[in-house]
Amino acid sequence: MSEAGLAAGENPVELVIAARSRDLGGFSVRRILPFAKRRLVGPFIFLDEMGPAAFPAGHGIDVRPHPHIGLATVTYLFEGEIMHRDSLGFAQAIQPGAVNWMTAGRGIVHSERSGDGERARDARLHGMQSWIALPLAHEDAEPSFAHTPTAALPEIERPGVWMRLIAGSAYGQCSPVSVFSEMFYLHAELAEGASLRLPDDHAERAIYVVSGEIAVAGEVYAANSMAVFRTAAPVEITAPAASRVMLLGGAPIDGERHIWWNFVASTKERIEQAKADWKAGRFPKVPGDDDFIPLPEG
Repeated sequence: MSEAGLAAGENPVELVIAARSRDLGGFSVRRILPFAKRRLVGPFIFLDEMGPAAFPAGHGIDVRPHPHIGLATVTYLFEGEIMHRDSLGFAQAIQPGAVNWMTAGRGIVHSERSGDGERARDARLHGMQSWIALPLAHEDAEPSFAHTPTAALPEIERPGVWMRLIAGSAYGQCSPVSVFSEMFYLHAELAEGASLRLPDDHAERAIYVVSGEIAVAGEVYAANSMAVFRTAAPVEITAPAASRVMLLGGAPIDGERHIWWNFVASTKERIEQAKADWKAGRFPKVPGDDDFIPLPEG
């Protein structure tokens, strides 16, 4: 075995996850995490690719107010705009390249809708939605919301490669987005033929191919698939075609996490309490948005 723990020629890819299509009431997403054989990658416990979708004038997305506990949501767009409103009173439009980081902690409610400007014209929407499981020490933290504009996020360049560091640390850079555990999250664009070595200072790493394709150790991975890499394995990716990818991972979370609907917790009892609280109307309301998503049956 090599120092990296791999036999010569062994593929550093441990698992490949194909995104599964989900219809959220006329709006399609691709679900990547959680997956039956891989619940988390670092602190990432949920990952969706939203769209790409086209909306004619007069239409848009309407994700009604719904609750979260035990996690942080990270919204990142390639195109389009979403209006975020939450029970803390924040109303913030998220636009391409910026970051909305919402910490649920002990409990928060938010809605995600197309704004009036987007509805007034033909519009497109494409982006990534992820949930970050909170460490035990912060699982019941006070909820909070932070918006980081595009210009504040570090950009990293290599030959034929451009990257934006959304959160965490990588390639000697650190995002200004406040995080709760060791992690990295990057949006990368690779020109045809470009290569990139993945950060090797994080225990768990994965790459999700949004468009194009990447090659690792002679194997090619197509769009809408995630390659999860072995711990400590050196990883170099090459783009046979111009590609857009998301690089993500970090330290393993401190213990088991349960996930049910929009709730993440270290105990099933905490999940049951959140279910009862939402059903009984004990979560706070979103100012100016009185609608809500009922608790799912079952």
